[in-house]
Amino acid sequence: MNNNLSNIKKSKYFLDKHNCIGMPTETVYGLAANAYSSKAISKIFKLKKRPKNNPLIVHYSSLEMLKRDCILNENFTKLYNKFCPGPLTFILKLKKDSKISKFVTNKKKTLAVRFPSHPKAKGLLKILNYPLAAPSANISSRVSPVTRNHVKEEFGKKIKYIIEGGLSKIGLESTIINLTGKPEILRIGSIDINKLSKALKKKLLYRKKTYMKVPGQNRLHYSPGIPLRMNCKEASKDEAFILMKKRNNSNKNFFYLSKNKNLKEAARNLYSVLRMIKKKGYKKIAVEKIENKGIGLAINDRLQKASKKNK
Repeated sequence: MNNNLSNIKKSKYFLDKHNCIGMPTETVYGLAANAYSSKAISKIFKLKKRPKNNPLIVHYSSLEMLKRDCILNENFTKLYNKFCPGPLTFILKLKKDSKISKFVTNKKKTLAVRFPSHPKAKGLLKILNYPLAAPSANISSRVSPVTRNHVKEEFGKKIKYIIEGGLSKIGLESTIINLTGKPEILRIGSIDINKLSKALKKKLLYRKKTYMKVPGQNRLHYSPGIPLRMNCKEASKDEAFILMKKRNNSNKNFFYLSKNKNLKEAARNLYSVLRMIKKKGYKKIAVEKIENKGIGLAINDRLQKASKKNK
């Protein structure tokens, strides 16, 4: 699908009729629907098999539109000016007269919002008179999609339209920061926490066990559906071995996120590699140690959640 007006209009046609579409963003592909329509939002939860108590992130094109729904504050303004549009989600207080569907927020008085930088997402949002709720376009708890085909694999003909946007540039979900009180990180993403702290001129803490229900906090999440173990020096022959640096020998069970320890490249490839391993029929995964700094923190966060078992 080319980035032209007729294709954007086709997306709008389906969204206006309270349907869901697949939308590319710089983080991962989203399952998008009109955030003001409870009928449309109900379809997101049904398609994703997502728990009703798990709020959705809403995507905006402009501050003017956001001001209809949320109360802005000084911390938001500082971070917006520095990092938006981009992979940063803000938790803000919801206005009493907001049109946001109660299903988006699980009837809470806060809203998770962001401004995507992907040109096709921006182009679509610009012609709509409503924002888009757009959680990752996958069945709940599974690996997020970073290509159009991944979305198609998840939902087939159950959704009306998928916008082609190429491979997601970042490949991991957005950073989430709560700005309803003292600022705190609720989910790690591609933006270094130190950069966020510097922009606010205050130290930010990462609250791993959050009192707020936000995306990515389920015990089991980002899972390929097979056992995964981390920080491995070697793998057994029946395990897929995910690597960060080129090995001298070559085995069919080797899968590289990067061949030179490039963390950004590793993040971009992570979900595609996990999906590939599952497709090839492996029953177990071992992952080489990944440096726990920068975006490596987010990679390890996703792998840790993928490695957990439901109680």
